Amino acid sequence: MRAGRECPLDYRLAPDSFAGEPLFNCETLYVVGGLYGNRQALAALQRRLSAEPGARVVFNGDAHWFDISPEIFLEIEAGLAAHTVLRGNVETELGRSEPGAAGCGCAYPDDVADATVDWSNQIHARLSETVSVLPGMRDALARRPATALVSVAGQHVAITHGDERSLAGWGCDRAALQRAERQAALDTWLHSNSLRVLATSHTCAPAALQLPNGVVINNGAAGMPNFNNGRYGLVTRIATRPHASALYRSRLAGLFIEAVPINYDHQAFQADFDRQWPADSPAQSSYRDRIDHGTTSPPEAALLGGFRLASTLCAMEDLHS
Repeated sequence: MRAGRECPLDYRLAPDSFAGEPLFNCETLYVVGGLYGNRQALAALQRRLSAEPGARVVFNGDAHWFDISPEIFLEIEAGLAAHTVLRGNVETELGRSEPGAAGCGCAYPDDVADATVDWSNQIHARLSETVSVLPGMRDALARRPATALVSVAGQHVAITHGDERSLAGWGCDRAALQRAERQAALDTWLHSNSLRVLATSHTCAPAALQLPNGVVINNGAAGMPNFNNGRYGLVTRIATRPHASALYRSRLAGLFIEAVPINYDHQAFQADFDRQWPADSPAQSSYRDRIDHGTTSPPEAALLGGFRLASTLCAMEDLHS
């Protein structure tokens, strides 16, 4: 097994992972993937939730990444405690009693450079050292489920970190979702499982696709910039009413499925990042440019069918702060 490239066998999701009764029913759901140890993004999310009483939140993995400070790691954990929390590949590998051969567990495809894979393995190894000094933390991470089925206004929503088949699958990556055969397979899967939405993360690049029988939405990263128009994270919101700050959305079966910006304190996050990851560290090499400047993709690149930019795009505040 090539560390960082391959999926362990226990990443495979059972065919009935999204069967049975939903964990809960709500009118507004947030799905938050890829927080990456950004406590400022968590604080921004908490402020948003305070304005939406009754909204439910599912963190669908990789809540930790840059937070090698034990204090910040525990602060993130405290913020997760009131919500439903799933494990991504980061938490799955951190939860092993002995280091596995999967490295970071990202299962990077061949088009990702070897240097990026090596940096991720090094970041994960350093994060594992942090977990080792926190009593009981490995077991707590290991106990988290890999999937959740919830209901929004009676419509079933499947939530996991990667795709419908694997904890770290790349089947909900932008490139994969643009293939006709992949779209057909997902549409059949949604229909067969009586699901309206599959909400994922993992690939660090947002993607949104409406199919005849349901919607697939990948929020990319809640704790890092995703596009070329500002320093903000992104989360998925599924609700019976639209949100004024949504970046893009679609509507299906009475639900609004949206990508909502998380405008965190960039300077405070950057200061946290630099304290934990000095110059020439793997995280600086891999992520500092993205944290400072965003990516090369415009928001339109995430829209693969059935989604539209929201009319409030030009009114969004602090995108360029």
